[in-house]
Amino acid sequence: MIRESVLAPLIRPRRLRASEARRALTREHRVATDRLVQPLFIVEDDAAAGPIASLPGIFRLTLPQAVAEARLLHELGIQAVLLFGIPRHKDALGSTNYDPAGPVQRAIRAIKDAVPQLLVCADLCNCEYTDHGHCGLLDARGDVDNDRTLEVLARTALTYAQAGVDVIAPSDMMDGRVATIRGALDEDGFIQVAILAYAAKYASAFYGPFREAAGCAPQFGDRRTYQMDPGNVREAMREIDLDIREGADIVMVKPALAYLDVIRAARERFDVPIAAFSVSGEYAMLQAAAAKGWLDLERAVDEVLVSIVRAGADVIVTYFAKEYAGRNA
Repeated sequence: MIRESVLAPLIRPRRLRASEARRALTREHRVATDRLVQPLFIVEDDAAAGPIASLPGIFRLTLPQAVAEARLLHELGIQAVLLFGIPRHKDALGSTNYDPAGPVQRAIRAIKDAVPQLLVCADLCNCEYTDHGHCGLLDARGDVDNDRTLEVLARTALTYAQAGVDVIAPSDMMDGRVATIRGALDEDGFIQVAILAYAAKYASAFYGPFREAAGCAPQFGDRRTYQMDPGNVREAMREIDLDIREGADIVMVKPALAYLDVIRAARERFDVPIAAFSVSGEYAMLQAAAAKGWLDLERAVDEVLVSIVRAGADVIVTYFAKEYAGRNA
């Protein structure tokens, strides 16, 4: 006959799950509010401001609204914002992108004046500014001209730096852009401006709501000749390595949720800060499911964010930053 004492487990992992205090004490990974970055959409034309249908709770903001939002975010403990501009005018060359009075440049100045402690990052790309919606200038055949695009990126980066930006975040996926931007910044004395490179940016279906928000869907073709194929991990490591060697201070994997393995691979290989962008489609699908009553939004957000931290990200760009900070303040 087997004694009861033999049947009783000697090791009981459940002991440390018995209360919230015990669970909190032994929790391995946490989401820190000061590691979250809130994206902000800044319009040049005030008439274009307002709610974004596919991103419930997210708005296109006028300049005064953006400043007020930046103040509130900082009060909630968020330390950084990422700016996207929505210009009044678009053309084939994306000329509004490097206008010193453009929406992002004006927002940088206004936010830094109002909340100097807040880290202001500016996305650097051409897709919001070109009438064709591609991330680079086009050649005579209609293909994206990599090297001509680099000139525009460097020119725009300088206007961001002159406006007082803290971090420039090139998202275009042109070859050599980090080295070109770093060289232009250093030559003009902006050695303290950091670069957060979208190093492994995949050609993803999860960008749909963003393209509505920014009005930047390609008018023809797609972006697969410059954004990465979803099946590739080794290529992502090569892209990240190249960006680090070209002078990137932080490297990013985008999207986050469908590419947690890429974040983990990058964390294991590279000893630099790693960011992840939990993109518009990730936000929208959780909001849509919650609206149907199919999941608990707060718990789902917590799980998604901690999964990104657990994979190895130091920084998370997420549309949920404000919501998360508000209930954890």
